[in-house]
Amino acid sequence: MAVNYQTTAEWDEALWLKAERVYEEAFPEHGRKNRSIIQRMFKRELCTLHTWSECTEVVAMALTAINRNAKVLIIDYIAVRQDQRGKGLGRKCIEDIRAWAKSTADCRGIVIEVEAEPTKENAERIQFWEKVGFHLTEYVHPYIWVPETYRAMYLGFDADAALQDDGKILFNYITEYHEKAYRGKK
Repeated sequence: MAVNYQTTAEWDEALWLKAERVYEEAFPEHGRKNRSIIQRMFKRELCTLHTWSECTEVVAMALTAINRNAKVLIIDYIAVRQDQRGKGLGRKCIEDIRAWAKSTADCRGIVIEVEAEPTKENAERIQFWEKVGFHLTEYVHPYIWVPETYRAMYLGFDADAALQDDGKILFNYITEYHEKAYRGKK
């Protein structure tokens, strides 16, 4: 599959409308940030939109944020359009994000959060992330604003600048980002 990968740190209404279809298909309303929060994140330079397109159709998307102090990229959302799953596109997305994070964003690794409840669906997600090189941490993080618990997963780029296998530390990066996104803290 020949897909075009692009990133933008600027709000692009037309591009977002295309990516939003994939975003809304993958994440239920209660499990995603609304449009106004995402627009505010772009305005405050908190995120980057990654898209993968086939012709003019967005077939996959991701929203990421950089913790410049820790030199870590946080994947907030990533989704492949349902009719494109199982074709290797998710792996390609991670490869592209990894290359971008390492070269363009000068990061030393990537961090994500995954739901911790032992369900089949969550186990399948964790298995995907492990297949593309991520490591699962033991720490289970409870948020005060959502009922689900989460665990951090990470992918380090270099052994010399390895990310710590400490879920509490990784969740400090994630929580700091969420506070900026939702509460507007600088």
